[in-house]
Amino acid sequence: MATSPVRRLRAAALRVEPRASEQAGNVPRTPPAAIEPLTRSLPEQIAAHLAARILAAAYTPGERVREEQVAAEFAVSRGPVREALRLLEKDGLVTIVPRRGAMVTDLSVDEVREIFEIRAVLNGLRDRSVAESERRTQLLPLLEAEVARLARCARSSELGEQYVDTVLQINRLLNRATPNRRLSNYLSSLEQQTARYSRLGLSTPERRRQSVQRWQKLVKAIRAGNGEEAERIARERVLESRDAAARLLSARR
Repeated sequence: MATSPVRRLRAAALRVEPRASEQAGNVPRTPPAAIEPLTRSLPEQIAAHLAARILAAAYTPGERVREEQVAAEFAVSRGPVREALRLLEKDGLVTIVPRRGAMVTDLSVDEVREIFEIRAVLNGLRDRSVAESERRTQLLPLLEAEVARLARCARSSELGEQYVDTVLQINRLLNRATPNRRLSNYLSSLEQQTARYSRLGLSTPERRRQSVQRWQKLVKAIRAGNGEEAERIARERVLESRDAAARLLSARR
């Protein structure tokens, strides 16, 4: 019996080998983005799989993503692949160039500053709304567990990827927790655009130790119902990540 395209996508995502630290059982493995949720359309699943590759640097900035290769890999026509690439273009991960196809976008100092300044404001509003919401008591056990996991990751220089993955999960948790649905949607739409820069901004052990302290302070502010403090901490955390990413990008020039 022929394997369906969706099953091929799931199999490809699961072929990613766990890192040595994950094999040792230090930190639970984060499920690959390409296989969640199951209700995604075929182009969305292909886009998620390609995005995971871009974020993992399997595709480098400026590299072409070849439609025919992706289509052959998952035994689909080029139509769903083409639509997947359009989705990635909307997220800022690729640029579709006439007669050349889809190219992985370069990382830009100007872009990191623009995106993170927007994120700083939106994250501040989100965390303030969560701290002032009555639902924070339901959120706190989950948030505390994730931040404790962050602290464990921050103590090891070998767990940088797991640290960044956990930050992503915490942000998704807070996005779902805010009572402001429109704000949640805006932040979700920025996720892919900021992911590569977030990894860059948290790429050193020193930055991760600084970051986890901000998250621990945020937990205290939310527990106390202090919306003003939660907003201030969120803005500072995002702007610190912006500055770290911008410095590294500038040094590469």
